[in-house]
Amino acid sequence: MSYDIVIPTTGRESLGLLLHALAMAEGPLPQRVVVVDDRPAHGEPLRLPSVRLPVELLRGRGRGPASARNTGWRAGSAEWVAFLDDDVVTPSDWREALSRDIGALAADVAASQGRIVVPLPRRRRPTDWERNVAALENANWATADMAYRRSALEATGGFDERFARAYREDADLGLRVTAAGLSIVRGERHVLHPVRPARAGISVRLQAGNADDVLMDAIHGRGWRARAGAAPGRLRRHLAVTGAALAAGGSLSVRRRRVAACTAALWLAGTAELAWARIAPGPRTPHEVWTMLWTSALLPPAAVFHRVRGHVRLRALPRPARPAAVLLDRDGTLVDDVPYNGDPELVRPRPGASEALERLRAAGVRMAVVSNQSGIGRGLITHDDVDAVNRRVEELLGPIGPWFVCPHDPAAGCACRKPRPGLVLRAAERLGVEPGACALIGDIGSDIEAARAAGARGLLVPTPQTLQQEVDAAPETARTLPEAVERLLA
Repeated sequence: MSYDIVIPTTGRESLGLLLHALAMAEGPLPQRVVVVDDRPAHGEPLRLPSVRLPVELLRGRGRGPASARNTGWRAGSAEWVAFLDDDVVTPSDWREALSRDIGALAADVAASQGRIVVPLPRRRRPTDWERNVAALENANWATADMAYRRSALEATGGFDERFARAYREDADLGLRVTAAGLSIVRGERHVLHPVRPARAGISVRLQAGNADDVLMDAIHGRGWRARAGAAPGRLRRHLAVTGAALAAGGSLSVRRRRVAACTAALWLAGTAELAWARIAPGPRTPHEVWTMLWTSALLPPAAVFHRVRGHVRLRALPRPARPAAVLLDRDGTLVDDVPYNGDPELVRPRPGASEALERLRAAGVRMAVVSNQSGIGRGLITHDDVDAVNRRVEELLGPIGPWFVCPHDPAAGCACRKPRPGLVLRAAERLGVEPGACALIGDIGSDIEAARAAGARGLLVPTPQTLQQEVDAAPETARTLPEAVERLLA
């Protein structure tokens, strides 16, 4: 077992303390400690302390932690990559504990998350900012201390560099890794994450993260918060409070004083509720109370502004290219879903299936079918039964392309059963296209997750059997198969 350590930094003084702590720790040495200098404007070269570690300093591009971490892990070759933030402190046994955490993990475990301990004051209640930092203790997949297998990073492409800020880039990677059928476990090691000083308006500036939430919705569907274990947030309340303030101002400008008074009262009530929610658990000192009052007035419009900015930015991003190949699920997508069907006489095409396939043929788009057939592994049907049903599908709908079938029981843990990407990768290779140039149309969540895990575009066409949470989680949906095809070809 070998590991690298990657530390993105903006030049904080705490970086030197971290490197000294790592050097003094017990346990196997890392293959490399890659420090990525990600300061936006490089002036004097970053000075690192002299420590007994194989430290390498790389220049980042000043594009945020996602880009810096990619620069760091791609520079190494170790089996594991441990990511640390430059403001954490590792205890004396951290290297030994990391080795224990990752040394005996099963092959389907892609990552090990360390525990984050945020020291809070003992003789008073924490401030709003201190509570914000302390939320890291319960955050899923926080890269303040996170070790990934290099193979998992390579398979997913690493961190999405469209996230230029912290906090969402780690959740995005965690969702993509788990969607690929891999798991992330919590280890026994821990790091300390002290609360660094912050300006009074930090809570307002943090609302810029609402723009990243728009991108998360587009990539992972609106159900991503539940899957990532993220807090639901207060966006709806912020929208209501901001709307009340705008309505009050607009009504006053046209001299509708009664309407202005009512909407102003709603704004005041909403702002007061937010302020008290932040004041009540805190120390309630005069400075803290005043800070909570004026920032609570600014938080809702700041959140709404950045949400709108996120939608504007999303519209400016390149639209998905027309796919070089379209992969189709069989049961529930091309034909009615008959569980463990081995009888060709029971094959019934889905509405619009023939029309959709003719449209793809006319457009010259290569096609293939990717289908889970666990009935073979369960002993309920045979390979010959599945082949007979597949032939009947093509008798009714015309030639489609190569067929890729996973015959395994779900308990087999194979790499081909959707939601894992094996079938998609095999189909792309056979068709001679990159997985990222493929689109997969299916009727359940595992189809979309398999596409996401392979780097392909996934499009869900729900049926009455599709679970609502699968619809919510899908980045793209269509009402019918022909509508899905038209969207891909548009």
